[in-house]
Amino acid sequence: MTIIDAPSARTLVAGDLAAVFLPAHGMLGASLTHRGVELLRRVGDLDDAAAAGSTAGIPLLHPWANRLDTDRYRAAGRKVVLPRSSPLLHRDTNGLLIHGVPWSRLAWTVIEAKPDRVCAALDWNRADLLAVFPFRHRLELEATLDHEGLTLETTLIANAGDRVPVSFGFHPYVGIPGLPRVAWRLQLPAMRKHVVDARGIPTGTEEPFAAQDELLGEREFDDGFAVADECAELSISGAGRRITVELVAGYRYAQVYAPRNGDFVALEPMTAPTNALSSGRGLHVVAPGGRFRAAFRIVVESVS
Repeated sequence: MTIIDAPSARTLVAGDLAAVFLPAHGMLGASLTHRGVELLRRVGDLDDAAAAGSTAGIPLLHPWANRLDTDRYRAAGRKVVLPRSSPLLHRDTNGLLIHGVPWSRLAWTVIEAKPDRVCAALDWNRADLLAVFPFRHRLELEATLDHEGLTLETTLIANAGDRVPVSFGFHPYVGIPGLPRVAWRLQLPAMRKHVVDARGIPTGTEEPFAAQDELLGEREFDDGFAVADECAELSISGAGRRITVELVAGYRYAQVYAPRNGDFVALEPMTAPTNALSSGRGLHVVAPGGRFRAAFRIVVESVS
């Protein structure tokens, strides 16, 4: 039996859209289809992705999105030295820790399920989890499908007496079916682009980034941004479809990842910029007893 066929998998249906989530495997968004055609990418072999610690589909990146510059950080008054031998950590080609704890290592508990909605929870209280992020808390993730798109609402609850820094994000891999990547149209709003060093770590400097509305062509992206509008929209379109990531609440940063040799574009909502746990830039901290809510939508439209 494969991961996506597991009994715990939850399928949501609304109109022409269907989505599959895997609570037992990171609450991963494992499929999003429009009229039976898959829109997500890197979902062809989720078992191999899980074994490798790779991202796929729509993964939550927690407790940090993107990279950390070192194996040490100080946040919410605590100094953390990350255990190099932990199987919960994944590194990029430069040896930097990336994307927090892999989705496949986090089993969520379903707390409500309906034909068009599933809500699951994760209590961050295991010893191995606290070794990499020593801030006890609870996450609740609600996925709701309607006729126009998929809404993902994440709530971080500081329910155990700890102050909790917020640095999570999502990494939706999407693509236009039946059309070569070079013919996809990319639309991005005006934003502030983070200047990064050779490792992809922000230097603290930003530069203007003009709105984009043109064919992706041979261009590639791996860039982080501060969005000017909390309700910013980032989209790709072609072959009669537009896929838009709408930042609804709590996401003031975004990453755009589109390697030239990939068949996808990742339009990534982020609650904090890359390396925020280490740098402190843009890092929100939830007080004991408090909550942080963030939401985004993936809207699918038929266009002429």
